[in-house]
Amino acid sequence: MKNEDWLRSAVVYQIYPRSFADGNGDGVGDLAGIRARLPYLAELGVDAVWISPWYASPMADGGYDVADYRDIDPLFGSLAEAERLIAEAHALGLRIIIDLVPNHCSDQHPWFAEAVAAGPGSPQRARFHFRPGRGTAGELPPNDWQSHFGGPAWTRVADGEWYLHLFASEQPDFDWDHPDVRAEFEDVLRFWLDRGVDGFRIDVADHLAKAPGLPEVRDYRARDANDSPWTDQDPVHEVYRSWRALADSYEGERVFVGEIWLEDRDRFRAYLRPDELHTAFNFPFLSTAWDAEALRTVIDRTFADHGPIGAVPTWVLSNHDVIRHVTRYGRADTRHSWDPVTEGVPVDLALGRRRARAAALLTLALPGCAYVYQGEELGLAEVEDIAAELIQDPRWPRSGFTDRGRDGCRVPLPWSGDGAPYGFSPEGATNTPWLPQPPDWAGFSAAAQQGDPASTLELYRAALGLRRTEPDLVAGEFAWLPAPDGVLAFTRGAGFTCLVNLAAEAVELPPRSSLLLASGPLTGSGLLPGGTAVWMRTA
Repeated sequence: MKNEDWLRSAVVYQIYPRSFADGNGDGVGDLAGIRARLPYLAELGVDAVWISPWYASPMADGGYDVADYRDIDPLFGSLAEAERLIAEAHALGLRIIIDLVPNHCSDQHPWFAEAVAAGPGSPQRARFHFRPGRGTAGELPPNDWQSHFGGPAWTRVADGEWYLHLFASEQPDFDWDHPDVRAEFEDVLRFWLDRGVDGFRIDVADHLAKAPGLPEVRDYRARDANDSPWTDQDPVHEVYRSWRALADSYEGERVFVGEIWLEDRDRFRAYLRPDELHTAFNFPFLSTAWDAEALRTVIDRTFADHGPIGAVPTWVLSNHDVIRHVTRYGRADTRHSWDPVTEGVPVDLALGRRRARAAALLTLALPGCAYVYQGEELGLAEVEDIAAELIQDPRWPRSGFTDRGRDGCRVPLPWSGDGAPYGFSPEGATNTPWLPQPPDWAGFSAAAQQGDPASTLELYRAALGLRRTEPDLVAGEFAWLPAPDGVLAFTRGAGFTCLVNLAAEAVELPPRSSLLLASGPLTGSGLLPGGTAVWMRTA
């Protein structure tokens, strides 16, 4: 069996640990909360759990600023508790994928503290990108690179040198040309593989290598006008080939999943060669509008990109970095956008939820690996009215208070009860959740939806159950069917059909032997309404 075989049909549930479940009552999610909810995930029917960073961190960027890659932050628990979590998940048949953040660390990482103290030209600074500034007294940043969070990608230290950080200033970038950096991360991989993790999600996997000399953006056009000198540089593939060899030396089925936002399809495919990463997130699918032609195009493109090299296609609708798709699908422009301004943009959440339920059946019927972001199975929408003084995302201050950031998709989950904290924290906890929960979430809690056949939670449970038990969904070949405008129709194998009506008007259903599942009610005459999907057995 190849290492990635389990991933080929897996459903992976993403946990953002601060917001999943609070076990100790401090208002922040933790490992105790995750451990207590593992049976919920097993019952939901997922195959694996991806946990966003749990490492020791000052939390300047929600844990993506790592101070110690071999320990758990006390906010979440302990290393011993992480080991118990892995064992308990395995006992329930759940695999564990953990986040790895190799592009940058925390400014409180020992290496960076040593580099700042050691001074210009020191071996310690060579592990990062330190440079003298420009201008008459070095008062200007070394080049024109900008942080993804806003403002310059450079910060000056007391002795006058500047260091590179493509994200927050508390997140200095490693220099991956340095052998210490490569050796360190191979050791980090071994540390967690030895503890039984089944894989790694690699944060900004295409950013590690930088163009030689760190050239100005305006002067750098290696391939096309969309190119940048910090993205998709050829030496990054040497890193992943060495990581793949390391993971393949372990027994079991260990996998790598890359976070890669690339428009160039040939460049994207290079990461998925048989000796590199097993798979990467399908961001074109996530970003596509609620439009049948556009979705069919991106699905075809996905198969064309993955099939010839034997890579695993992935399907994802939301994650911890983007607006929840219930909200996106309820707007006039249903594409994903990084536009930070959402205030005042009209949204029809009833329409968004109807479409999101249909999108779930589309996604879970496609061959490959599907991802479910926590709360997606509850039908949660983006929380867009968090008070400015409560926003935690570093994008908010770094953008000059124009980009409210990603907190709206990270609000702690509702598990039960009629009011906050909705079972997120234990009964009697006095600390409020780290982000405020909306006052109308009682009906969206897991407990409120339990056993309600019309709920989003039960739709997901039914779909995930069928995905495991219907032979054609397990291994059936994919083929498109003729369909009216605005409708997607396809088969898996000889006996399963999925129809998704993305148009406004209802359409006639084809002949079928049985209706397996519908994302919403059909009309009295058996028509498929707009914004609705069905799974049917046709043979």
